[in-house]
Amino acid sequence: MADVFETPPVWRRLLPWLLGFDGPLAAAALVLAGAGLLTMYSSGYDHGSRFEDHARNMLLAAGIMFVMAQIPPQRLMSLAVPLYVLGMSLLVAVAVFGVTRKGAQRWLNVGITVQPSEILKIAVPLMLSWWFQKREGQLRPLDFAVAVTLLALPIGLIVKQPDLGTAILVLAAGLSVIFFAGLSWKLILPPVLLAVLGVGLMLGFEPQLCAEGVRWPLLHDYQQQRICTLLDPSRDPLGRGFHIIQGMIAIGSGGFWGKGFMQGTQTHLEFIPERTTDFIFAAFSEEFGLFGNLLLIGGFVFLVLRGLAIALEAPTLFSRLLAGSITLIIFTYAFVNMGMVSGIIPVVGVPLPFISYGGTAMVTLGMSLGILMSIAKSKRLVQS
Repeated sequence: MADVFETPPVWRRLLPWLLGFDGPLAAAALVLAGAGLLTMYSSGYDHGSRFEDHARNMLLAAGIMFVMAQIPPQRLMSLAVPLYVLGMSLLVAVAVFGVTRKGAQRWLNVGITVQPSEILKIAVPLMLSWWFQKREGQLRPLDFAVAVTLLALPIGLIVKQPDLGTAILVLAAGLSVIFFAGLSWKLILPPVLLAVLGVGLMLGFEPQLCAEGVRWPLLHDYQQQRICTLLDPSRDPLGRGFHIIQGMIAIGSGGFWGKGFMQGTQTHLEFIPERTTDFIFAAFSEEFGLFGNLLLIGGFVFLVLRGLAIALEAPTLFSRLLAGSITLIIFTYAFVNMGMVSGIIPVVGVPLPFISYGGTAMVTLGMSLGILMSIAKSKRLVQS
């Protein structure tokens, strides 16, 4: 009788919880996190406790990822509307009495300072996935119009703050859900072609468009200057163009193998601005070179492909849309950051996942990976 009531060992009791982790996804995250810790140790050597704080943020993100992995997609679906309403309410509160720093009104002081727009990176894809799940099998053009409205409302409030970087990420998350839900290519191609035409015209008329005193409609002055600086960084090499020029110098000076760990001169002589946050990719490139960059990009590609595989195998429309959009958020994070540091897109203040310093972004990343693992776990449960 004693054997019947014997308590199982701890590892057996923890096994159902550990099964929430998707092995390939967790392995990719661990490799990228390791690269992030190495880079932060070097680039943040004289930034006080940056390395310790970065490691702590990673542990916090890992804990959140573990918790999120245990929440079934059905439960996540029930949180979609409340989280979206909460996020929108907080954005309105920011617009009314938010905290202003460096000319941007993005934060709320609720005992601690929080940035509500970060919530929308998760809330928007949740809400749109919920909407299309409810309309599954009977999608009409009106349903897509409602989805675009649900996306446009937070985007408008975030752009007004202004916070173009977060707006791009939320826009990418929302558009990916709408695309995966079945938006016709006939509606996608026209704006893409217009954007390509606009970029071509901008390149052709750059001297006239960026001349002194010329103002562009719908853009803040600093946003216009970022675009003009991208087109010609040498216009103001010691001012607005300094970030891009120094980033490209650091990337190029790394060569194929890099200068070696802790040996980056551009980094340690403080030529790279924001070297622990937005421009940390330049510090990584200088020390680990093209070879290191290829490995880093390979890690992101593997993570994105694994996320898309989870989306393809998800058992419900809600899970497929949510997994696909979250995966493309991570892709957008990495692509935009590497692109702006390399000088191929404007500087918009987007961190590099796992690598850049920042607690809020790391928490959002942990939530995203946890949701992907929850969806992967639900697939296994359905198959069994």
